[in-house]
Amino acid sequence: QVQLVESGGGLVQAGGSLRLSCAASGRTFSNYGMGWFRQAPGKEREFVAAITWRGDNTAYADSVKGRFTISRDNAKNTVYLQMNSLKPEDTAVYYCAASPGRQWVPRSGALEYDYWGQGTQVTVSS
Repeated sequence: QVQLVESGGGLVQAGGSLRLSCAASGRTFSNYGMGWFRQAPGKEREFVAAITWRGDNTAYADSVKGRFTISRDNAKNTVYLQMNSLKPEDTAVYYCAASPGRQWVPRSGALEYDYWGQGTQVTVSS
């Protein structure tokens, strides 16, 4: 079992920045690829960003490319999502997730992730 706890969400004006953190516990963090997903009211959960176990390969949804950066610190068992130039359409609950295995390619499918955090709300006002 892997337990994931997100933090760092909040209310920010359009154009602002937030950094989300996701602290993992329970299993060896470096054995997992990590991802961020989000779900807006009335919409399906969607992929945001993913990072491989070593942190040397990342992937992003087109909607956030160039604005968001995913990173991880295996010594701290934590994955981050730096979000810049936020837009109202970024408003959602953001979830981090863990995908087992030392993958070499970041995984963007929700079904590839076995463990999920409880989510943190991000609200961007116009």
